[in-house]
Amino acid sequence: MKEENEIQWHSRYHSHGENEFELHYFIQGSGSFLNDRTRFSLGPGTLFLTNPEIHHSIIVQDGNNPISYYAVLLKTEPSDREIQRLLTIDLKSNRTYDLGTNYRFFFEEIKEKGLSGSRALRQSAVHQLISFLYVLSGEEDFHFSDSRNSHIEKALRIMQNNITRDLDLEDISGKLGLSKSYFIRLFQQKMKTTPMKYFMKLKIEAAGAMLTSTDRPLLTIAQDLNFYSEFHFSRVFKQYTGSAPSVYRKQYLQLAGEHKAAAQESSSPDS
Repeated sequence: MKEENEIQWHSRYHSHGENEFELHYFIQGSGSFLNDRTRFSLGPGTLFLTNPEIHHSIIVQDGNNPISYYAVLLKTEPSDREIQRLLTIDLKSNRTYDLGTNYRFFFEEIKEKGLSGSRALRQSAVHQLISFLYVLSGEEDFHFSDSRNSHIEKALRIMQNNITRDLDLEDISGKLGLSKSYFIRLFQQKMKTTPMKYFMKLKIEAAGAMLTSTDRPLLTIAQDLNFYSEFHFSRVFKQYTGSAPSVYRKQYLQLAGEHKAAAQESSSPDS
């Protein structure tokens, strides 16, 4: 998150409903995480669990140093007592988790499976996440490291830091000191896609954030993200999301308006 409206949205002090837990895993940037009334420092590799109905907020330290993170919202059933036990934290313990940034690959896989149209893949993501929670609860201090991931981790940082530029394979592989063919093979093995397809996906994610958190014209967003033209931007955006940028923005604003109205109705004295 980098845009002012983005920062305001993600920094809001809010909570989720009964039996809803949230995980935040940070991969870039610095700042603070406010969990209830306790403030924790955040940085690349830190993870926080938030209990149901507990207010929390992300506090940006440096607007020029964007914060990137994965958030997983889990809605459990009353019968899911074991999962709730794994997720529930003692707020008095002030405990945070330092996983290292290599867990980004795990959360990326969870995200891709969770958004899949395949029920089997979505269920697989749930089981992977539960397994992760067992590991998390079983060790006071543990770190996940794999030296084979270092090149990929650096490549992802290069992509994120140059999201508004026109990177190519030569740029990235050159910064890594690797041949193009070896870098492509290494990246595909870990990320299950090619480097440039992943870079384009990051651009589309950034575009989605701009569409929903700013009122910038489509042409301006296309120029900011270094697309050839507004038409090129719209075509690629629809290819990745299934919706044209204008439709995506309209649907988001409509949904946000409905959520806001529902929240106001539920908090009114008469409700």
